[in-house]
Amino acid sequence: MRNVTEDTLTKAVLDTISDDADPRFREIMTGLIKHLHEFAIETNLSKEEWLGAIEFLYQTGKKTTRNRNEFILLSDTLGLSSMVDMISSRGDDDATAVSVLGPFYIEGAPFIKNGGDLIKNNAGQPTLVKGCVTSTTGEPISNALLDVWQNAENGKYSNEDPDQDDDNLRARLNADDDGSYSFTTIRPSPYTVPEDGPAGVMLEAMGRHPWRPAHIHFKVSAEGYQDLITEIYPEDDEYIDADAVFGVRDSLAVEFKATTSEAEATRYGLKSPFLTVEYDFRLRPL
Repeated sequence: MRNVTEDTLTKAVLDTISDDADPRFREIMTGLIKHLHEFAIETNLSKEEWLGAIEFLYQTGKKTTRNRNEFILLSDTLGLSSMVDMISSRGDDDATAVSVLGPFYIEGAPFIKNGGDLIKNNAGQPTLVKGCVTSTTGEPISNALLDVWQNAENGKYSNEDPDQDDDNLRARLNADDDGSYSFTTIRPSPYTVPEDGPAGVMLEAMGRHPWRPAHIHFKVSAEGYQDLITEIYPEDDEYIDADAVFGVRDSLAVEFKATTSEAEATRYGLKSPFLTVEYDFRLRPL
């Protein structure tokens, strides 16, 4: 390998991958190495720029914690997260569209009963969210688990705001036997993705805004079905067509409808008027 050149380097690196390596791992690493080398050649990458990129990744790692994953934020703002989502859901036109997990998901949110309350002491527009979890052919899925999280009226998630309880506006609940679910919350707020880390530096350098439209995150799971990670967005949000992480899909933009039903308000412990969102999740079989 002492005579390696710019023309032979890529092949020399690829030849070091063992024939005994996992086939899929070999396929991924082969593609990655080829594209990395092609990128360096195409852009005439300098040593200083390469070192800058290494430092950028180092700072991304330093900013990442259990409660905030800067690598996910970087992937989101580069559109990679959405690209992977779209690739993984090819041919699933009958299932609910997937959307980004985001950097603020926390496992182990507290359980509430179906129909329970997330509002508690939060300011904001009271909102009833309800619907049904079904298969792609429309059969109700009983006892499906919905993991829900969103930001507060100030635009911050609980794990980035020391003034919020750790579990604020986070919950898990099980759908009923007929697949129906409901809970009360507040209308989420549009917000800027964190700008105090490498992803924010990158957005500023690109001349891009950091805003996301308001949304509620969902992770929906049931035995025998693929987990669904998605978000629903108010269709009238000012950033619905300019999401910094490219997470909006037409089918996920929904009406947050003003409701004046006193009976419905009493049933869910709300005061009229309030907002209502109706959304059905369709899961694809494993």
